[in-house]
Amino acid sequence: MANRKTKTGKFFMSGSTVLYMAAVCSAVPVNDLLDRASQGSDALHSLSTILTHELQDSHFPPIGRVIMPRPSMCHTSSLQTPIDKEQALQVSESDLLSLARSLLKAWADPLVVLSNSANDLPHPAHNSISNKIQQLQEHSKNLGDGLDILSNKMGPGAQSISFLPYRGGNDIGQDKITKLTNFHFLLSCFRRDSHKIDSFLKVLRCRAANMC
Repeated sequence: MANRKTKTGKFFMSGSTVLYMAAVCSAVPVNDLLDRASQGSDALHSLSTILTHELQDSHFPPIGRVIMPRPSMCHTSSLQTPIDKEQALQVSESDLLSLARSLLKAWADPLVVLSNSANDLPHPAHNSISNKIQQLQEHSKNLGDGLDILSNKMGPGAQSISFLPYRGGNDIGQDKITKLTNFHFLLSCFRRDSHKIDSFLKVLRCRAANMC
């Protein structure tokens, strides 16, 4: 898969693509795989942040900020995760990777909902938003494939997955305000989780390099 260049001029997800390609080779050290995974998760979070800012512009209704559900309503909120680096350092390597994989896998269906909804989103930048959502899907799959293989190299604990079902349905609303608000909420939940995934993988990389 070729690297993609967004309108911001930045290249995204070369790290996760290389991660998957490199992980199939058993000779690649775990340290190198973690380094590439961290690069991929960083790019994933960066793209989700750009998307959130693109959506939350002057075209986003002010009332949407008021009626938007709280972060605790995200479908992944039931998963107990470290809240900062200090807590993450107290969690075993295998459990951290398990948490990252659980969060990433929990977004397979919601990303489909976002992708389908972006096509007719009542926003002037819906084409750009739709393209970036598709990139998020591709990037998430590539990173997830690589982490699955990495988990096989880190033992049974890293292979366990917490099931976090998405029950929000495929319809994000009928009117403009509801559609934009629900789309933004779902995207903000993904951004929050992508930050967690990135943080966990950076801690794993730090540990592997004996730097923390």
